[in-house]
Amino acid sequence: MKTKQKIILRAIAAYNAHGVTNVTSRDLADSLGISHGNLEYHFKNKEELLMAIYKQMRKDISEVYEEKVLDGDPFMHFNDLLMNLESFHDKYSFFNLDVLEISRNFKKVDNLLKKTFQIRREQMALFFRRFMDYGYFKSEIKEGIYMRLQHTIRIIITFWKSQKVVLPYSAFTANSTLTTYIWDLLLPHMTSKGLSAYRKLNPLSN
Repeated sequence: MKTKQKIILRAIAAYNAHGVTNVTSRDLADSLGISHGNLEYHFKNKEELLMAIYKQMRKDISEVYEEKVLDGDPFMHFNDLLMNLESFHDKYSFFNLDVLEISRNFKKVDNLLKKTFQIRREQMALFFRRFMDYGYFKSEIKEGIYMRLQHTIRIIITFWKSQKVVLPYSAFTANSTLTTYIWDLLLPHMTSKGLSAYRKLNPLSN
């Protein structure tokens, strides 16, 4: 494995354990057994390192979105996406926990983050259109409600890790997963056909 990738992997582990602000480049260099100059040769500053990590994150999850959003049963693919997001959040937990700090302090990362959010918004909208096309969702009871529901789901995905730290004793999330929580939000909007498809995915819900 090349030194650059070793630095990225060590940084992810250190940031997950201690948070972005509590890990210095010297900490990373010492833990890798390389000189500080060697580390700075690959990444001049923390923003460059965070950009490399975020590009890796973006590639990892973009492949999952693109694979799941286009063909086949949309409920099955949406469920697979949510489960992939759970493991993705565990792998890069620091990013969700520190996302506001990263956004405020590292402008290049923030710019790419905002572009990614726009792409995810469009992908989520496509999922909802396919839910409607398959007859899984009812017509909107109020104009714009599905757009707001999509936004709510994006908020939950982005801040799921953070709220579990801030609200560790919440009865709503203590024994829940991201996947089940989001499905619970979608249930009231399902047609009988949608409920049948959902129960095939989640037999314990019957």
